[in-house]
Amino acid sequence: MQQPINFNVESNRAPIHVALLHWPVLDRAKNTVCTNVTNFDIHDIARASRVYGVERYFIVNKMKEQLMFVGRVLDHWRVGSGSKYNPKRQTALSMVHLAETLEDVVLKTKWSAPPFVVATSARPRTDLENISFPKLREKIHLHHEQPILLVFGTGFGLGEEVFPLCHAILDPIKGASKDDYRHLSVRSAVSICLDRLLGSW
Repeated sequence: MQQPINFNVESNRAPIHVALLHWPVLDRAKNTVCTNVTNFDIHDIARASRVYGVERYFIVNKMKEQLMFVGRVLDHWRVGSGSKYNPKRQTALSMVHLAETLEDVVLKTKWSAPPFVVATSARPRTDLENISFPKLREKIHLHHEQPILLVFGTGFGLGEEVFPLCHAILDPIKGASKDDYRHLSVRSAVSICLDRLLGSW
């Protein structure tokens, strides 16, 4: 009889990484744009990532001014007065890394093995291998040697240029609203995904 898989947070599992893309993403009219980094996304996604044992959280934005802004925020909490005021915030933000493109994240990061890159979307797509939450959760806990990179988009979702860099797309989060409302904040989407994939339930 097959033994049940131990999905405890303490079990051996693949290294998990999160990338939040501000470029290229879509606006309401499906134009490719670059969005601004929000302070909430820096802090809240870092904290959620810390809770679920994510190794690195990449903030991706092609605008150097935006990356400089994030760098100043990180310095305040990592080595500035914020590090003494809230050491737990310092710990969470220690995993944040900056990049201009997803290509930079994939090609310039030192990985233990080439990462399995998984895109996310609020709506189904047919141009990539679709992977369900249970299947990806199983892959994370059974195939320990390959890092997983979860890619999230700001604005109205990832730009088309992103998908050729990905190996699969995670099934959309589906709630229980009668009209199939799916317009979550990216912070909520990241937290739900991490809990479904890494939670100890």
